[in-house]
Amino acid sequence: MERSFVMIKPDGVRRGLTDEIIKRLTDAGLEITAQKEVQADRDLAYQHYADSDEWYFNTGSKTVSKLGDQVMEIFGTKEPIAIAKQIREWLATYLVGGPVVAMIVSGPEGTIQKIRDLAGNTGPEFADKGTIRGDMGADTYQKANTEKRAIENLMHSSESPVEAEREIKLWFPEMA
Repeated sequence: MERSFVMIKPDGVRRGLTDEIIKRLTDAGLEITAQKEVQADRDLAYQHYADSDEWYFNTGSKTVSKLGDQVMEIFGTKEPIAIAKQIREWLATYLVGGPVVAMIVSGPEGTIQKIRDLAGNTGPEFADKGTIRGDMGADTYQKANTEKRAIENLMHSSESPVEAEREIKLWFPEMA
């Protein structure tokens, strides 16, 4: 059995998409083994996003690569770590902006990847039709970056077993 952490973010909850997102997961044969609605505080939101040089470098480098010449206009720097620290601030602000639905989702080996496939690309404008973000996402990286905020992309899902266990311990300490 493989477990993953899944969160329906404030925009998904606000738009009333919680039941539809959960249905997509369960229709794919996955089991919701724990679920709760949470109003994250700033501390929890900051802990959710890794505070590591590796995360900062990877996130900042991807952003520089995606934005090209626009990176200076939006962030005022081309330095990946400085860019990622700003992104982490935007992400934390986004998470505290309304209630979220935190879940532990279980299934056979490969569940983490299956959830990520169901979710689709983190940028709804790039997500395939038939995925959660491709069908229900309404935001774009361009709009979010121009407005200097996190992209509203409905949900989060863990990228790896190690990340899943870290996030489960954070959001469900009683079940870790």
